[in-house]
Amino acid sequence: MTKTVLIVAAHTDDEVLGCGGTIARHVAEGDVVYAVFMADGVSSRAQADQDDLENRNAAAERAREILGIRENIYLGLPDNRLDSFPLIEVVQRLESIILKLQPHIIYTHHHGDLNVDHRITHQAVLTACRPMPGSHVQAIYAFEVMSSTEWATPIAEPFIPNHYVDISDQLNTKMDALGAYQLEMREAPHSRSLEHVTYLVHHRGHTVGVVAAEAFVTVRTVR
Repeated sequence: MTKTVLIVAAHTDDEVLGCGGTIARHVAEGDVVYAVFMADGVSSRAQADQDDLENRNAAAERAREILGIRENIYLGLPDNRLDSFPLIEVVQRLESIILKLQPHIIYTHHHGDLNVDHRITHQAVLTACRPMPGSHVQAIYAFEVMSSTEWATPIAEPFIPNHYVDISDQLNTKMDALGAYQLEMREAPHSRSLEHVTYLVHHRGHTVGVVAAEAFVTVRTVR
């Protein structure tokens, strides 16, 4: 059965960092994948302008083509300021998309991330996907994003994965998609470097006996 998969990410590049290989695997298996980006990703930066936003969105479109995502949806909320809106306003923007697409599986951020947009995005997904009778959402998974998940206060809500997706056959696709975001990547030994992402997916894979994997926290599943 073909499934509809929705990635709800705070910023462009989070989708590839968190679950790029998993996206590519869903597409390879015949599923339809959409991505929603909550914030613009650049407006919090000093000297950022319209060209910066257009360049970042262009990178997201290149990554979309590499991964096979059917459509990117940009909500364009201000970067690193999602907490300045009443949560209900953020939820309502997302709810209309979820109602239209009716996804079976949703991937989003971990609630314990350092980045405030990540945390608000997680809250918005959980609120928009309240388990009401007749809900079409069968599973919600939280991914890790380097330079946010591992930088959070460890006693708050650590990322302890319990769901792994073998992306051994999709590793090159994930790394190619990350290459589209070259301006957002950093030089090693930064945790958001191509080298470290490669180490991470191999580490996650080796912990479950495969070459490469992406790890998730299961938020909710219904069978």
